[in-house]
Amino acid sequence: MKTKNVIETKDLCRVFKNGDIEVRALTNANITIKEGEFVAIMGSSGSGKSTLLNILGCLDKATSGDYYIDGVHVNEQDKNQLADIRNQKIGFIFQSYNLLSRTTALENVELPLVYNRSEKFKDSAALARKALERVGLGDRTHHKTNELSGGQQQRVAIARALINDPALILADEPTGNLDSKHSYDVADLFVQLNEQGKTIVMITHEPDISQFAKRLIFLRDGKILSDKVIEDRNTKEKALVALASEDTN
Repeated sequence: MKTKNVIETKDLCRVFKNGDIEVRALTNANITIKEGEFVAIMGSSGSGKSTLLNILGCLDKATSGDYYIDGVHVNEQDKNQLADIRNQKIGFIFQSYNLLSRTTALENVELPLVYNRSEKFKDSAALARKALERVGLGDRTHHKTNELSGGQQQRVAIARALINDPALILADEPTGNLDSKHSYDVADLFVQLNEQGKTIVMITHEPDISQFAKRLIFLRDGKILSDKVIEDRNTKEKALVALASEDTN
């Protein structure tokens, strides 16, 4: 059975205008990501990775070129249709977690279903509990966000991204606010979710975190510099051994 494309871009360009000055943030980006892939995207500041992320997440539109997500031609969608794509096809994970304060983990995870108009999900509380169990927080459902560690808060955010059963998990610097150990926990969780069939695209500036993925796309000056399979993937165990070795030196 042929694996379907979750993401396909064709000659994607994004140009920002400031008066008479044009800045090309993205130039002729051609990317295909199939169902079940785990792809890391890297690049220095100004490389175009945030611009690419915003387009892939339907938060911004390309100046030219075509973008398809899960078979839908994004260029042809209006504002309301784009909102539905974001809600139903994409699970977002952010560096700063973006959780509601003074509310429980369960309530945070349920939130996307409040805005889901597909009527596909009936018992939101049961689904939220299941999502929290999936990320190892089944015993923290009624804890408020300020009672959770940074690593646990990011796991709540991951559970929230999973609840709609999206075609794509889009993670923007998901370990950026975490220490090394909790970063490896989150990266390892992504590996587990990917092994369960989830398609994941992760923006990161951390080389050791990028190596948990199966494939690495590197951007420079708005262009794809390289797109390769990661042969020697990182694991939580390998990363912790390397960290312990650094601490003793």
